[in-house]
Amino acid sequence: MLTLPVDAPDLSASWLSDVLGVDVATVEVLDRASATNLRLRIGLTYADGGAGPASLFVKLAPLDPAHREMVGASGMGEREAQFYVDVAPTVDLRVPRSYFAASSDDGAFALLLEDLAASGCAFSDGEWGVSAGAAAGALEDLARFHARFEDPAVRSAAAPWLAVPRPRRTDATAELMRFVLDQHRAELTPAYVAAGELYVEHHARLDELWNSGPQTYIHGDTHIGNVFLDDGRVGFLDWGLSRVSTPLRDVSYFLTMTMEPAERRRSERELLRLYLDALRAAGGSDIGFDEAWLTHRVQAGYTVVATFLAFMPSYNTADGRGLGVALRERAAAALDDLEVVDAMRLALG
Repeated sequence: MLTLPVDAPDLSASWLSDVLGVDVATVEVLDRASATNLRLRIGLTYADGGAGPASLFVKLAPLDPAHREMVGASGMGEREAQFYVDVAPTVDLRVPRSYFAASSDDGAFALLLEDLAASGCAFSDGEWGVSAGAAAGALEDLARFHARFEDPAVRSAAAPWLAVPRPRRTDATAELMRFVLDQHRAELTPAYVAAGELYVEHHARLDELWNSGPQTYIHGDTHIGNVFLDDGRVGFLDWGLSRVSTPLRDVSYFLTMTMEPAERRRSERELLRLYLDALRAAGGSDIGFDEAWLTHRVQAGYTVVATFLAFMPSYNTADGRGLGVALRERAAAALDDLEVVDAMRLALG
């Protein structure tokens, strides 16, 4: 059985030759960063010239033991490897090309992906947001993806592993939320604190609400750090949280967490209508705008759960701190603009 690499030195010319199927002569680490996972860019040369990509983006499990255990327990690495092996080649979405993807029972995983920076793609760590025009194209792409995978038979044929239950662990998340609210309350807006308190008290019920509705395969983590622009088209990275849930979870999170708040305010109703029309046209669920708008407001409460972890040591690193602040600012704006706390309380009854 092939041994998966743990750190950069394990990405030897011999190992890469085996997985790429070409004779790799030299390997050079071009860039290295750590946040949720260990991320590397490597340059390659080949014994017979241009036999393969000149560079690759590599994602490995985090080196920190505690963080590695947490990521391993979540199944994120395994799920992303499964996506690139079974689903990515069949979808009409801009995603990185995969050259190798695998995981092991001990929590290790390795993804060798297209070097999007070398391909001329643009990335944001929160310093800019997706424009309304680019968002419209992305939502049409997502609508076709969501519509296709609403059929359980299609999901089962393309990704049978989606049917395997994944632990929610909302109780553990609520405990961490309690800690962050107590330790960092002065850094948080009143609406952020209120939404966080609701989650601590009603975490299991809110998890049910955020995953209720028509079911399909979703990305699950469509924030600005997990997308890129390729000549104006939005592409999607980091499929570790992909799963079966409501399509409006992707849509709401995309609107609130990839766009600048001012741009979102000007266009989110129009963009939501565009998505609903595209989903219906692609054969997906017929969801009315009023229902979708209320769902969007409730779904926006998830931005608190998605961003409070930026305070935790494993995420609060030099490589991830800027994105964490940007995401929390987007969350705070959405909570106020959409009166999310009121919507959450109404949904909770």
